[in-house]
Amino acid sequence: MQCHNLTEQIDINKDARKLVLVGNPNVGKSLFFNALTGLYVDVSNFPGTTVDISSGKYKDMVVMDTPGVYGVSSFNDEERVARDVILYADVILNIVDALHIERDLFLTQQIIDMGKPVVVALNMMDEVKKNGIQIDVEELSRQLGVPVIPTTIIKGEGLEEVKAALNYSTTGNRLPIVMEHLPKIRSLVDEDSEALLVLEGDENIIERHNIVQTEHMRDKIYEARRARVNEITQKVVKQTNKEASFSVRLGRWMLSPIIGIPILAVVLWLTYQFVGVFVAQTVVEWTEGVIMGEYYYNFIVNLLEPLVGMDSFFGRLLIGEFGLLTMTPIYVFGLLLPLVVGFYLVLSIMEDSGYLPRIAVLTDRSLNSIGLNGRAIIPIILGFGCVTMATITTRVLGSKRERFIATALLGLTIPCSAQLGVIAGLIAPLGIKMVILYIFVIFLVFALSGTILNKVLPGESTDLMIDLPPLRLPRPANVMKKTYVKSKTFITEAGPLFAIGAGVITLLQYTGILDLVSNAFAPISEGFLKLPRETAVAFIMGIIRRDFGAAGLNDMVSRGMLSSSQILIALIAITLFVPCIAAVMVIFKERTWKESLVIWLGSFIISFLTAGIVAQIII
Repeated sequence: MQCHNLTEQIDINKDARKLVLVGNPNVGKSLFFNALTGLYVDVSNFPGTTVDISSGKYKDMVVMDTPGVYGVSSFNDEERVARDVILYADVILNIVDALHIERDLFLTQQIIDMGKPVVVALNMMDEVKKNGIQIDVEELSRQLGVPVIPTTIIKGEGLEEVKAALNYSTTGNRLPIVMEHLPKIRSLVDEDSEALLVLEGDENIIERHNIVQTEHMRDKIYEARRARVNEITQKVVKQTNKEASFSVRLGRWMLSPIIGIPILAVVLWLTYQFVGVFVAQTVVEWTEGVIMGEYYYNFIVNLLEPLVGMDSFFGRLLIGEFGLLTMTPIYVFGLLLPLVVGFYLVLSIMEDSGYLPRIAVLTDRSLNSIGLNGRAIIPIILGFGCVTMATITTRVLGSKRERFIATALLGLTIPCSAQLGVIAGLIAPLGIKMVILYIFVIFLVFALSGTILNKVLPGESTDLMIDLPPLRLPRPANVMKKTYVKSKTFITEAGPLFAIGAGVITLLQYTGILDLVSNAFAPISEGFLKLPRETAVAFIMGIIRRDFGAAGLNDMVSRGMLSSSQILIALIAITLFVPCIAAVMVIFKERTWKESLVIWLGSFIISFLTAGIVAQIII
């Protein structure tokens, strides 16, 4: 067992007390360590890991700093090192971030449950005051049963009080569930702290003591500990706006549905005006229509047409309507790149300012009903820029189940900005009633589809676990760096996939299969949807690019081929229709082929079914 005891490898007096500093990452442990030990510091490598432990002396005690951890366990090297140092501590100085007390007290309560003498340094109290938060330190000490010292170590405030408190550290108030079951294990191990970890199912400690049978209670103990921490937090923490800065008050308003939802609506409107109007129309008209659509297109066609011919297979493959050297670069660099940069610019501003996590918290309860948590708002917002890009960002979600639900809803109900621009131009002249009906139908499909998927898919979605950083002005350098990295990654991943899709469409067109598929759609268009036969072509084009389909409908409207009711039906169908080729390719890359096929076929069926039902009602 001694090989796991780091104190055996440090040259100290055997009678010296071992003071161990413990805390979550970034709580100021190193500042406390330096303040206690001064310049006399040793660094030891923990056996079997790459983790270093700093040690020094304070009076008659050896002081050891541990890696920042959220719990004492053996999930990674940092936690294993912290665990094996804490096991042999005589006194523990637990540094707690007072601004995130609800998060940090989980570790505090676990240390107390281990039966170790503890002193809590409640650090960053200056930030607490700036945020308009009041903490009843005396009540917190009474609840925990250990000395709690308010500190701002960066200013040296509270340090002398902490040093004095080290002489009267106490073991604290353990959880009742721990006190009930600990005696069953205590005789099998050497320390109370080891007995707790055995109860929590720590395999390393169980193996170390050759324990054959034990009662595994990790989940029950964790639930009891979390409930106890929540109870303590409610008793000792109060929020007030009296001393809080404007940024803090604004951050809280953003979390309140009464104020937060209007703020979110304004932010989304500004986002749409920038990305959906300025970038998707003004910027793209220049990049796609002029730079790529005229200068680049004319150059590449004039260069290659004499060599391969426009009507040959290779001519169509390279410089045809869906050519690898015409439509692919024009789409990727002329249309997609500006939209990607624009959306990631907005997203980076939201992220760097601290607003994005607040949107997640604000929308969390609503998204729970469809099997998602607040993090899903990120790909949903991105989806209005580009579903392809949004599908990739579903990686931020915590479970496979959530990623499937989010991907399905993106592919089914969220129109990309390029498509949305055409849709807005078509539906706006129809009047407010038609606009409301369109929005209602799409939202209803979104809500019903999410609810059904949440009911039928096995398992449970994850809870929203997110820290709320201070609200601040975004830093231009950070925003530009994030925008560049994310945009480059997206283009690198999506560009080749779109090129593959363009090649497939060219092959279908050259062999005549595309015309056959288009004719196969016609009976559905004319019969169930009550639309002209020509709309089948628009649906086929929508597979290639979503805005192609909408643009096809726009051409039919300009020729007077669709009534107001038919325009609404066609827009519902084209919005819910299968994702474009680039999005489909990414969906198949991100999900399994079975899941991707279900999403693709599901979108196909739901789009026509929904539009057909509306057609039967209004026509």
